[in-house]
Amino acid sequence: MTTQRESPDELAEFTELLQHEEEFPSSRSQVDPVLRRRRRRRALLVSVIVIALIVGVVGGYTGWALTAPLPAPDASSHQPPVPAGAPADLALPVEGAAAISVSGADEYLGDQASGIWATAGSGDPRPIASLTKLITALVILDAKPLAGPADPGPTITFTKAAHDLYDKYYVLGATIVSMPTGSSMSQRDALATMLVPSASNYAEAVSTWAFGSQWAFLEATRRWLAEHGLTGTTVVEPTGISPQNTSTPADLMALARLAAADPVIADLVGKSSVRVPGHNPFANTNTLLGTSGVTGLKTGNLGAGTYNLLYTASLDVGLGEPLSVVGVMLGGSSRQSVNTDVLLLLDSIRAGFHEIPVATRGQELGTYTTPWGSSARLVVAGDASIFTWSDTPITVEMETTTPKKYADGEDVGTLTWTAGPRTETVAVELRGDITPPTDWWRLTHPAELGG
Repeated sequence: MTTQRESPDELAEFTELLQHEEEFPSSRSQVDPVLRRRRRRRALLVSVIVIALIVGVVGGYTGWALTAPLPAPDASSHQPPVPAGAPADLALPVEGAAAISVSGADEYLGDQASGIWATAGSGDPRPIASLTKLITALVILDAKPLAGPADPGPTITFTKAAHDLYDKYYVLGATIVSMPTGSSMSQRDALATMLVPSASNYAEAVSTWAFGSQWAFLEATRRWLAEHGLTGTTVVEPTGISPQNTSTPADLMALARLAAADPVIADLVGKSSVRVPGHNPFANTNTLLGTSGVTGLKTGNLGAGTYNLLYTASLDVGLGEPLSVVGVMLGGSSRQSVNTDVLLLLDSIRAGFHEIPVATRGQELGTYTTPWGSSARLVVAGDASIFTWSDTPITVEMETTTPKKYADGEDVGTLTWTAGPRTETVAVELRGDITPPTDWWRLTHPAELGG
């Protein structure tokens, strides 16, 4: 807006007239009409100037107040508390000795888990009983290999000396299966009879057939043990009937891996029963097969306090691929106690892997507030949990960005939890809208504007 500006002389003259107003005659009739008009014109001019200034100032302020940028909402946030997982209670046996390894979970359990992860009892040599037959089978296959599980191998014809072994082991109280003089059987079926029902007379007969004599077999066995580093193992006969056949938990863990890696032995010891021509089906002495993921290997005992089990298991714990477990139990009081201890141990490993809830949908993480009273909450967008082992430490990291619209449901960041190799991420969102202030608030709060 522009106004006509008076010259300095005119303003000075007008000021002088106001100062000497009392010098003018009081009667209107005595005032010069020309002078009166000049005075009115000047008074009107001043009023217009003052009003224009007021309107300009008010109009300018109103325009500024209604369009000035608003201050950003104040943000206040915090990370959610991090829960702690319950420590796994590994159910190692309290009697005898035990060892176990777990492959497929090194990122959770540590690099040593696939070696020997946990032990109980001493590592001293103990009588291994019929676990010996696994060594006997491996030594025989080293000398007389089969092409695979379906290969029957050469035919073995049993002599009178082999037949007499039935009576020998009957007297000793060992497990036996008949082998009439002159009868024959494939090598594979003979190994199955030795391993599945654990026939001791077959262990001696087949090892003698493979090496020509027990002396030659034992020499080969000692060499085989040395070649495979099983220095804590002693074998004096092929069946395990002698308590002098001893081994350590560490050696037996290595033996289990060797046996499980042999396709012929792994196939045989994984069967709950086998059928051999001329005989009724033989049930496996390992009654845990198929229970809690147990897949194979061998039992053995020399009576109370010497019950043993060498076992493999495939354990589904929720990682996608099952874990491969190898374990040994030595010196159990009974077959039932050993089986129970194995199942409890496997179940405790499975239970140690668990989902831990870390956040719930709508859980508040902070707020956005404004000077004019509008606010919104910062919340977790959905339920979240993380899969881990035992009490593996869990960490959380929250990242947020400045909202673009400050609108309900707007994603403004993420929460990421980490536990071992696992991570879990969930969105952070606004709950509620930040609405703009009223015009009146803008006009009455100039100090809050402009930033």
